[in-house]
Amino acid sequence: MEEFESQDLQQLKGQALTLHVGVGITERRIDKYLHGRFSNLSRHFLQDAIRSGAVKVNGQPVKPSFRLTHGDKIDIVIPEPPSKDILPENIPLDILYEDNDIIVLNKAPDMIVHPARGNTHGTLVNALKHYSDRLSSGLGEFRPGIVHRLDRDTTGVMVVTRHEGAQWKIAKQFELRQVKKSYLAIVHGVPELHADRISAPLGVHPTIREKYAIRPEIGKEAVTFYEVLEAFRGFSLVKCEPHTGRTHQIRVHMSYIKHPIVADDMYGGKLVYPWQLADAEPAVEEPVIARCALHAWTLEFTHPSTNERVKFEAPLPPDMQHLLDLLRQFRKQ
Repeated sequence: MEEFESQDLQQLKGQALTLHVGVGITERRIDKYLHGRFSNLSRHFLQDAIRSGAVKVNGQPVKPSFRLTHGDKIDIVIPEPPSKDILPENIPLDILYEDNDIIVLNKAPDMIVHPARGNTHGTLVNALKHYSDRLSSGLGEFRPGIVHRLDRDTTGVMVVTRHEGAQWKIAKQFELRQVKKSYLAIVHGVPELHADRISAPLGVHPTIREKYAIRPEIGKEAVTFYEVLEAFRGFSLVKCEPHTGRTHQIRVHMSYIKHPIVADDMYGGKLVYPWQLADAEPAVEEPVIARCALHAWTLEFTHPSTNERVKFEAPLPPDMQHLLDLLRQFRKQ
């Protein structure tokens, strides 16, 4: 193996290299160390390479959190960098509004917003690349036009930008909390308070990587206002207005107050079946809704060209509407 100092990545990919950890390195994570040596590869990409066994320290596979010290020998096979090409795909989009600056759409359920590890096709970005040849660079790789996101199972209104000026102006509004968002959720139970403010800091779950949790000591500020719009026996239709924009914020906050969102199994929500709502005998049936019953209802912001406040609303999707209809039929208080 050859000693690596500084070479073009394209010449190095696929090669087996040896790195010798210098005197000044003590207790430094290997993923951070490699990111410093290969700055044009993302740390996330290098972490995947470490997990796949492409990196060994002193002849042994390690975890991304492994801490290096002086004298360690790193053997690495430089992986092929991920392609930055995004394949346009003819996926139907529900466009609510568009002009030369923005596209406002109603995101479908079971759709990831942008390509990521293991999900490079069938995303909203793939659909947007087919729909429009004018999209801003977006916030990060593989995210043309994207200035905010919704979870895979969350439906509803999103804004996409068509050029850098619109992207900057709208992203700045999100950063300064000048964008007003409201969501509709169908939750288990009826909150004791008809309306309230939930203030509970969020952070990554201490043991489950994909989850978030209330982390009072290390979490980031997270504030959600909620209001019960309709109450039923055992369920509620709730409007939620997040003041902050943390990942999974509404889902975690509603679970925190003991009213998880229906079918949100990650945070305590349960599937609901027609026979349950009708108080009938158990039957072999499909659940009324098979994904988290959360919908981005309205989005209000200042238009990047006209400087006027604009507000867009996405109608309730059929699966949530069906659940609401059954609640009104069988579970009226």
